[in-house]
Amino acid sequence: MPINVAVPKETVPGERRVALVPGVAEQLAKQGLQVLIQSDAGLGAFYRNSEYASARIVFDADTLFAEADIVLTVQPLTPEAIAKLREGTIVIGFLHPYEYPERTALLRDRRITSFAMELIPRLSRAQGMDALSSQANIAGYKAALLAAELTARFFPMLTTAAGTIRPARVLVVGVGVAGLQAIATAKRLGAIVEAYDVRPETREQVESLGAKFVDVQVTAQGSGGYARELTEEEKQQEVAVLSQHVSQADAIISTAGVPGKRAPCIISKAMVEAMKPGSVIIDTAAYSGGNCELTRPGHKIEHNCVIIYGPLNVPAMLPVHASEMFAKNLVNFLPLIVRGGEIRPDWDDEIVRGSVMTHAGEIRHPQTREFVEATS
Repeated sequence: MPINVAVPKETVPGERRVALVPGVAEQLAKQGLQVLIQSDAGLGAFYRNSEYASARIVFDADTLFAEADIVLTVQPLTPEAIAKLREGTIVIGFLHPYEYPERTALLRDRRITSFAMELIPRLSRAQGMDALSSQANIAGYKAALLAAELTARFFPMLTTAAGTIRPARVLVVGVGVAGLQAIATAKRLGAIVEAYDVRPETREQVESLGAKFVDVQVTAQGSGGYARELTEEEKQQEVAVLSQHVSQADAIISTAGVPGKRAPCIISKAMVEAMKPGSVIIDTAAYSGGNCELTRPGHKIEHNCVIIYGPLNVPAMLPVHASEMFAKNLVNFLPLIVRGGEIRPDWDDEIVRGSVMTHAGEIRHPQTREFVEATS
C-alpha cells in the first residue's frame, strides 16, 4: 500500500499559501508516495486542480483526513480536522503551539505524531528545511515594498527639472532573516538604510549589505541565534540611542521577535510622535503583539501624521513563491520521516528529535509540554 500524503485546503482567513505546489507533488509521486490534494487547495496560490496531474484530487475533507497517513499543512489544523485523523497519523507544518495549546493537547490525546516546522534546529544541514527562514525572507522583501508604497516620499534620490529629491532614510529594527532581506530590498530601491539589533554580531551582516549599524551599546545574544529579553536598564539605554534614529527615519521596518513570547515593544508612542509627518512604520511583528506601542495587529492607522501598519501573515501576500519555498522545505524534511518506502522517523537524528512536538500520546518538545501543562 502506498503512503498517502494529504494536503488540505487552508481555512485561516487571508491564508493563500498551499503546502505542496504541483512540481513538488510530482517529485513525491515519483518517489512512490500517493499525493492527495483537497479540491481547490492550491487556488489561493494560483494553482488549479488540473495542474496537480500527479496527485489525486479529493473533494471531501472528511475523506482526505480519513485516508491520510501524512498531512502537510501551512497553518495548524483546526480541532475539527484533528478529530478526523486516524491514530498514528503524522502532521507536518507550522503548528504555533504557543498560540494554540489546546490543539497541541488534542494532537497528544489523539495520539497524532506532529512535527513543527518552526522547531527545526538551525543546523547547516537543515537549511533546506528551514521554513522560518524561507518565509521570513518573503516577509522582509514585502515589508520593504509596503514601506515604499505607504511613505509620502520617494525612496531613491531623483534629479528632476524641479530640483533634486533626497533619498529616503529607512530604519530596519531587528536583523534576522526578514530584517536582512528588508535592508537589501530597501537598498535596491535607493534608500539610505540604517539597521538596529541587540545582537552586536549582526553589525557585519548589516554593513555587508551597505547599511549603517545603529549601536546602542547593549548586548543581548540569546540561544539558537535569537535575542534574549532586555533588562529594564538595557531598555532605557536602547531607547536613549534609538530615539534619535527613529525621529530621522522616513520609514521604519520592524521585525524583532522572541520565540514563544510577545514581541518586544521597541518603538514607543513618544518616539512615534517625534517622527516626521508622512513617515511610516511597517511592523511585521504585529502577529505577536508588535514592536511599536501603537501597532494594531492587522490594521493600518495614522497617528500624529505617521502611518503605522501591522500586517498579519505577510508571506501569504506573495503566495506563489511562498508556497513554492515552503513546499521545498517540506520535501527536504520528509526523507527523515519516510525511509525505504515506510514511515520510519529517524529518532536518532537531531533534526527529527528537535522538531517533534507530539508522539505516542506525549508532548515531546519540553518547552511546549511545560507551556501546555501550565495553561491547561
